[in-house]
This record gives sequence, C-alpha cells and structure tokens, in this order.
Amino acid sequence: MKAPRSDFSLGVLLAAGAFLFWGLVPPYWHLVDHVHAWQVIAHRLIWTCAVMAALITVRRGWRSVGAALRSRPTALTLLATGILIGANWAIFIIGVLTNRLVAVSMGYFINPLVSVLLGIVFLRERLHLWQGVSVALAFAGVAYMAFTYGGLPWISLSLAFSFGLYGLLRKTVAADPMTGTFLESFFLTPPVLAYLIILAVLGRGAFVTAGASTSLVLAGAGVVSAVPLLAFAGGARRIPLSMVGFLQYLAPTGHLLIGVLWFREPFVRQHVVSFGLIWLGIIVYTASTTLRRYSGRGR
Repeated sequence: MKAPRSDFSLGVLLAAGAFLFWGLVPPYWHLVDHVHAWQVIAHRLIWTCAVMAALITVRRGWRSVGAALRSRPTALTLLATGILIGANWAIFIIGVLTNRLVAVSMGYFINPLVSVLLGIVFLRERLHLWQGVSVALAFAGVAYMAFTYGGLPWISLSLAFSFGLYGLLRKTVAADPMTGTFLESFFLTPPVLAYLIILAVLGRGAFVTAGASTSLVLAGAGVVSAVPLLAFAGGARRIPLSMVGFLQYLAPTGHLLIGVLWFREPFVRQHVVSFGLIWLGIIVYTASTTLRRYSGRGR
C-alpha cells in the first residue's frame, strides 16, 4: 500500500530538512571556535543525552529504554554504535574547527559507497557490475588525493568508515531511533562528564566561565544534534530508500559550498579530479540502482 500523498510530502520535507540542516550547520560550531575542540565534542554528547532524555520523558518512552538495557545484545550494540557516532562527531567538529570542510565534504560524499562495500564484506550482499564500477571510481578519487598530497585523507576516510560502520550496526538493533540515540549518548556520558568536571576543577572549563553566549551555544549543541536526527528518522519511514539516497547528498554539498565560498578553503586541481571521480561514481551508482529498481531486477 502506498503512503498517502500528504504523508509522503511530510517525509520529503523532514528528510530534506535534516540533510539541509546537517549541510548548513558548520558555521554554528565556529561560534565556539575559541573553545578547545575536545570540550565542544564533550558538550555535544552531554547535551544530546539531556535533550533526548527530555524527549523520552515527554513521550513516556522509558519502558523502551528499560527493555533495550535488559537485552544484552542490544545494549552492547548500542555501546558500539555510540562509540562510532561519538568518533564521527569528534572528527567532524575537528574538521570544521580546523577549516577542513572540503575534506569533511569528501567523507560524506563517499560514505554511501563505503556502505555498499561494507554490505559486501559483512552482509554478503552481491555487487552488480555498475555498482562495482561506482565503488572503484570513488576509491580511485581517494587514491588520487592520497598520491598527489603524499598521504591518505584521514578525515574523509574516518568520517566515511565510522558512519558506514555505524549504519551497518544500527540495522541490527531492535530499538527505535529515539531510544537508540539516547542510549548511544548515555553510554558515553560518564567518561565525558568526568572530563568536563576535571576541567572545571582545574579552572579550564569553558562552560559558564567563558560567558553566557558561549554557554548557550555549547548547551544548544544538544538541540542541534538531536533535532535533525529525529527529523531524518521521521522522514526515512515515509519515503522510499532510493529517495533518501538522493537527498543525503544535500549535506556534503552544503559542506563543500560553505568551505569554499564562506571559509575560502582552497579547491585546486587535485580536488577537482578527486571529487570528479567520486561524483562520477555516485552518478553511476545512483543511475544503475534506479534503473535496476524500476526494471524489476533489483528485487
């Protein structure tokens, strides 16, 4: 049964809004570029946990949280996904605050193709010819960047693989998005909170002492992180996965445009060649997948 048109339209708005938000959020983190990156990362985790706890309370979802905690496989998997998404957020913020948004953009452009590769390795999924070509093109782009710059683009690869592994594990978790997101941040809260308390005792903490505006931005990190995650979850349930695939490129496109046009990061010949190969891989993958879906061969 097809979803009602109004439900489909809402799904498109929610998913597109989430990806646009993620694509345009980097300037927000620059509001606290005077704060050490690790403190920003710690506050993002702490306040995300607080926001999700408040939402679960409002929606009376603590029973689902208890059920997830009582299931050892679910709890351990969410601990693993929490570590992965925490690492992804940390690399993202470090990339933004050190003015490497072009590298961040590359990571999220190649992420879907990395997910395809992970599906082959871990889920025994079959790769048809044109999907193989698309993955080869993406990794040729990364290899070209590594060769011309004399080293691997670690920010791009770390973002792509951490989020790819995160998505792979979340596919296996029997927990709703709100419960899962809360527990992921909750499991990381004790060490992160201890870190912030130690900094406060040493007089090196930024919260409160750095001024009201800084404190508001740090606390707002919870809303900035939680809202698009929930919008994405709501949108993804209402629209086809193929459309989610198209919309997800809004985020790295925003990162790239902001990095080059706003923060004046260099976009030289090496970037043109590398991104060109990656974009070609994306086009080949999207076109081949769409054609197979509508021809009936992708079933």
